[in-house]
Amino acid sequence: MKNLLYIGNKLSKHGVTPTTIEILGPLLEQEGFIVSYSSSEKNKVLRFVAMIWSVFRYRNVDCVLIDTYSTTNFWYAFAISQLCRLFGLKYIPILHGGNLAFRLKNNPQICQMIFKYSFQNVSPSLFLIEQFKLEGYENVIHIPNSIELENYPFLERENAKPNLLWVRSFAKIYNPMMAVEVFSVIKNKYPEATLCMVGPEKDGSLLHAKQKAKDLKLDILFTGKLSKQDWINKSKEYDIFINTTHFDNMPVSVIEGMSLGLAVVSTNVGGIPFLLENQNDALLIPDNDVEKMVEAIDRLIGDSDLVSKITANARRKSEQFDWNVVKKEWMTILK
Repeated sequence: MKNLLYIGNKLSKHGVTPTTIEILGPLLEQEGFIVSYSSSEKNKVLRFVAMIWSVFRYRNVDCVLIDTYSTTNFWYAFAISQLCRLFGLKYIPILHGGNLAFRLKNNPQICQMIFKYSFQNVSPSLFLIEQFKLEGYENVIHIPNSIELENYPFLERENAKPNLLWVRSFAKIYNPMMAVEVFSVIKNKYPEATLCMVGPEKDGSLLHAKQKAKDLKLDILFTGKLSKQDWINKSKEYDIFINTTHFDNMPVSVIEGMSLGLAVVSTNVGGIPFLLENQNDALLIPDNDVEKMVEAIDRLIGDSDLVSKITANARRKSEQFDWNVVKKEWMTILK
């Protein structure tokens, strides 16, 4: 297969965090594939129309890649997959939705129409593979999200200071309010503590987080969306990466934090325990448990040996997500 059509939300030019379509697509182009994309339309209806039209326009491609999520975009994936079936096109759903397991149980017939007839289903998350296999799907393979590791210099931290970094889109599912609440407690214990929250607005959560910070008289740095290089440079000022999400699969931002030498503290939800091992390469805490996250941060600040251990192990683990490793899996199914 040389000619690919990639369907997904290609929206970074509108200030949205780049998703897999804008990371994987160019990497495949580097390997010699000809990739057409849809869609970068900001309006959801126009984006859906553009996606449908692209299947008609590129119906002679060798394969269609479909970024498949669990909310509104689930229905994009359904419509595109059925159009591919109509045209006899091979298609590969790439499974991202943290709540796709919910879809499998609550929309079983729709899911069968998408995933049973695909050329292959690709899951970056071992958690989702487990969920799909529990529902009887055998045509699911694991290809992790990838990064170009050479772009992520490892900074060895001899100890952890109370300087916290949060990187994600501001959406309720990622629970940014928890980061503000955690920082409020940390700031009382460590007056020199800092928190930087990097990411674009998605559903009003940024506004709420800023208001909460104002109410609590907290000086939090909200940067908005930063380029990859800018936030990598910014990360050098911080020691602890906090991931507060309610649902997750295999977040690239966490892999990036691991590769940069940041000590990761994360909620133990969805695919996270398939990515991180508690007390080995991260510290994991229950969902939305502010007290436990504060305790974990306290541990890191007080235990330089623990910081050295988990950051070194995390960097080693991040090496398996390097594109030079991951691309072999993609080449196997696309060629």
